[in-house]
Amino acid sequence: MPSSDETPQTDLDRALDGVEGWFSPEQVARVVERASQVPPTGRIVEIGSFRGRSMIAIARAAPAGVEIVAIDPHAGNDRGPQEIEGFEDEAAVDSKVFLTNLERAGVRERVTYVRKFSHDAHGDVDGAIDMLHIDGAHRYGPASDDIASWGARVVDGGSILVHDSFSSVGVTLALATKLMFSGGWRYVGRSRSLAEYRREPVRGTARVANVGRQLAQLPWFARNVAIKVLIVAKLPQLTKLLGHTGENWPY
Repeated sequence: MPSSDETPQTDLDRALDGVEGWFSPEQVARVVERASQVPPTGRIVEIGSFRGRSMIAIARAAPAGVEIVAIDPHAGNDRGPQEIEGFEDEAAVDSKVFLTNLERAGVRERVTYVRKFSHDAHGDVDGAIDMLHIDGAHRYGPASDDIASWGARVVDGGSILVHDSFSSVGVTLALATKLMFSGGWRYVGRSRSLAEYRREPVRGTARVANVGRQLAQLPWFARNVAIKVLIVAKLPQLTKLLGHTGENWPY
């Protein structure tokens, strides 16, 4: 029996136990809440699934009938922090582990796996999207393309959730150019680096406030960049001054 100060494991906790990935409990909770609100006739698309941590949470939360698509080339590029190219062997393992993890979590039959780069996968998704989760390439070019091209397919009232927002330089620049000043996307909030936007009109003073709420995240962004610089410089002990422990990049 757990002690009185321990939180009992849920079925989802057990399903995620041992599944690698850069997705914190707060971020899991956010995608679970959003996926659970997608209508039974709706569609969820995830770009960048790695080994399935976020996808398992989404698939277990989505109502029966929701179409769920996971898009990931598992090609050995943009695999993780500082893993931009040359990880083809690891990526082949990632693909197998991803499918194994979905099977173990009991959601393999719910998920359509599209092993392609996101810009090549539009033809594999038929129709509009109710929830879009982006955790793909973090460089500005592909990140902005994912937000713009896939975001254009999100229905009114639908959501985009972008991982490594206000953490990765490329992703943050993509948010700034595609979403931050837009009159068509409302910033809902973030769970650590997982930022959420809802497709709805934002006009007048509400638009100014919407921009202001996003600009208010920039000090946190600066902190994350500083932490990454210190880790790359092999000075992880100094990251404690910024409230970060360990050698993992903040996410």
